[in-house]
Amino acid sequence: MTPAAKKAVRRGNRLSRDEVHELFARLAEIDPEPTTELEYASPFELLVAVILSAQATDVGVNKATRKLFPVANTPAAILALGEDGLKKYISTIGLFNAKAKNVIEACRLLVERHGGEVPDAREALEALPGVGRKTANVVLNTVFGQPTIAVDTHIFRVSNRTGLAPGKDVRAVEEALLKVVPEAFAMGAHHWLILHGRYVCKARKPDCPHCVIRDLCRFKDKTPAQ
Repeated sequence: MTPAAKKAVRRGNRLSRDEVHELFARLAEIDPEPTTELEYASPFELLVAVILSAQATDVGVNKATRKLFPVANTPAAILALGEDGLKKYISTIGLFNAKAKNVIEACRLLVERHGGEVPDAREALEALPGVGRKTANVVLNTVFGQPTIAVDTHIFRVSNRTGLAPGKDVRAVEEALLKVVPEAFAMGAHHWLILHGRYVCKARKPDCPHCVIRDLCRFKDKTPAQ
């Protein structure tokens, strides 16, 4: 956790209920229909893309899956490629050896246990190799319409900096967000916060001068306008 995040947790410097509502209302106004930047055309394609995205950029994953999915975009088809065959398509992605092994094993379990379909239950998803809580949350939210929040480094940073949902670790932030996010914004919250952290509330130099929630944010070290 960053020093700023630790201070936020200690202070308990949280946004009020009205401020939280206003925060999401503003993010929704500039992006009414937020979604993942991973490219996919089925629940299975998204599942594979999210597994591949661990410690990798969405841009890099999309470049690889644009070549992979036209050739193999079902569990059976990827199983037919085999681990070595899959590696040829994803070798540009970090940790591709481990990811290829996980994807192949996940495909085997999908075929054996779920008829080749992606399950819509957390327990079943997290039983798949390479699928942790964060990956399951992305799939449950994006393709199955469940109001889950996958806390990555961006959401963790934004939640602590702004005072939206301070927490000492990702699970604490997730639980805090589930309590404070208004129901009207529950489905899009995950995406709004990731995109805000990726493009505005960046780790090294947040773009505070162009931030639509600057006046609500509790972050003390805002980047000054040039």
